[in-house]
Amino acid sequence: MRKDAEGRHRFKIVFYGPSLCGKTTTLGWLYHKVDGLEKGKFTQLADPHGRTLFFDFAPMQATTGVVFDVYTTAGQERHKHQRKIVIQGVDGILFVVDSSSDQIQENLESFEELTGHLGEELGTTIPLVITLNKRDVENALTRSELVEKLSLSKFPIYETVATTGIGIKRAFQSLAREILMIQLYGTKTSQSG
Repeated sequence: MRKDAEGRHRFKIVFYGPSLCGKTTTLGWLYHKVDGLEKGKFTQLADPHGRTLFFDFAPMQATTGVVFDVYTTAGQERHKHQRKIVIQGVDGILFVVDSSSDQIQENLESFEELTGHLGEELGTTIPLVITLNKRDVENALTRSELVEKLSLSKFPIYETVATTGIGIKRAFQSLAREILMIQLYGTKTSQSG
């Protein structure tokens, strides 16, 4: 958390997860479809195929005194060092799981990498909300399979479809609430969807 020149509290949120899991689509849906948030410029750094090169970014102001600076990370293996840079100073993480059965290893590797970067702070002083994205794909694993295989049971979990927005707003609100409770009041709510 920091304060800007206008005295607003600014919080950094990072959407983290494996390549093509839906991080940019999630941010895009929030940016283009959710009313009630004052939004700055949506910045995308992508290759010609639309894959994130370094990060995407959009500031979103919930109230006159609170701004969430929202970033996504590039999921490809070659961007591992960049992800570590993007999460520096993070106030909260939205971890996007790809529900496809053939992506379980990529999800696991991405989550282990995130845990390696943030350690004990992840899920405690740095809130973590999980979205089980792509719930609409034919080969989606069940919620219980994903939670068990990725050891996610102690975190708030939301089932989402980023392309249509199902569950996205609720997951984002949950993370924003957790950040505010920890950063401003020193407590945690631990709600789940």
